Amino acid sequence: MNYTEKGSRAYLFSIVLVAVLGGLLFGYDTAVISGAEKGLQAFFIGADDFLYTDTWHGITSSSALLGCIIGSALSGFFASRFGRKVSLLAAGVMFFLSALGSYYPEFLFFPHGDPSYSLLLAFNFYRVLGGVGVGLASAICPMYIAEIAPSNIRGTLVSWNQFAIIFGQLVVYFVNFLILGDHLNPIVEIVDGVNRIMNPDEAAWSIETGWRLMFVSEAVPAGLFTLLVFFVPETPRYLAMTGRDEKALFVLSRINGLTQAKAILKDIKDTANEKTEKLFTYGWMVIFIGIMLSVFQQAVGINAVLYFAPRIFESMGMGNPMVQTVFMGIVNILFTLLAVFTVEKWGRKPLLIYGSIGMAIGAFGVAFSNAVSGLSPMIPVISIMIYSASFMFSWGPICWVLIAEIFPNTIRGAAVAIAVAFQWIFNFIVSSTFLPMYNMSAGDMGDKFGHMFVYGLYGAICVIAAIFVWRLVPETKGKTLEDMTRLWKTRRK
Repeated sequence: MNYTEKGSRAYLFSIVLVAVLGGLLFGYDTAVISGAEKGLQAFFIGADDFLYTDTWHGITSSSALLGCIIGSALSGFFASRFGRKVSLLAAGVMFFLSALGSYYPEFLFFPHGDPSYSLLLAFNFYRVLGGVGVGLASAICPMYIAEIAPSNIRGTLVSWNQFAIIFGQLVVYFVNFLILGDHLNPIVEIVDGVNRIMNPDEAAWSIETGWRLMFVSEAVPAGLFTLLVFFVPETPRYLAMTGRDEKALFVLSRINGLTQAKAILKDIKDTANEKTEKLFTYGWMVIFIGIMLSVFQQAVGINAVLYFAPRIFESMGMGNPMVQTVFMGIVNILFTLLAVFTVEKWGRKPLLIYGSIGMAIGAFGVAFSNAVSGLSPMIPVISIMIYSASFMFSWGPICWVLIAEIFPNTIRGAAVAIAVAFQWIFNFIVSSTFLPMYNMSAGDMGDKFGHMFVYGLYGAICVIAAIFVWRLVPETKGKTLEDMTRLWKTRRK
């Protein structure tokens, strides 16, 4: 092999860009439901063979998350058995098939446009399939970037993956907005204890076609990602851990230059023996911290806000809710960039702690605005923006950075899989319980009680998350992945 004497940042960034596209698909797939869920709900309300309740809608809106749990749980097996590159390729294929199937769930077996219980199951199957792809990508994209990147810019490059996730959400918010155009979303209200569509004629296009176009729009970036993965290399750490040292040195030399590549490869070989290390070789605390980082990232409630953003803004009386949702997406992008450009300067822990405090202030602000009548609707809107922006410069990107780098090389595949599986489990719990809690009524407050309760709960969890990070999470800024092996060995003694 012709090793490269001088490394190329352009080569590194081109590889990372492909992996980051997987993050964009992650964000696109999980947020596409925000624009489609009302039309989807109205479509299945028309079924004659079963009653499509709020519970069914909560499950359907969150069904992709079940696939995310499966995909993330399998990611360790896929990453270790087939490699990081093949795993990303599998994720891309699943994204693509899910987009087509969600657009046309009637394929081969059902009459077009005829809602039924069986069609609901078919639709959810395709959403779960896409979720498996998201679960794989969510674990393996940051792992891939972390194993490719030099230690001095690893945090920044992994943070770009979160930027891509948020950018994917913004793109799909905008795409949904364009698809909806001048058409109206259906209004669904409870009449005599049963959901009814209040404007079926005006919203007919959205009920029949709009939601389908929103789902199939994902096929374009999914196809591009799948194609580009063929052109990226396997990570040098996986190559070294599977005995392909020459290929590992070749990739490392193209990124770092030959002299530094030899030193990095030696460090990898000194700490990596994937076949003999067991999960708890470095004690239980490293696994516990990884799991709890994932749990808190979801338990603070952010994805309930992202998935149901148009519905939330509509309940606040804020004009066109899709416009507010797109604006929130722009704010999210800007504050994610804050993390990208400060993570190597300020460190991981300070960003997590400050973000937790900001989120708590925003969540308590929404709760307060629902507890006190007569306040301007701008107060909860601004509070939601503070809450969301605080997440975007902290728990959004930094959690992925820590999960990608906190585990020793020898257990990273399995440990990341476990941590990310817990993330998707709690994502599903939060997303599927949000609407029932949000719509709770009590006494004179009506459903404002539910609004106050759910955001008060999320605010309290944010405070607990800040304490957890302060007391238990180690700072990883400036450390190599091999340094983490030595850190956890020392802590276990």
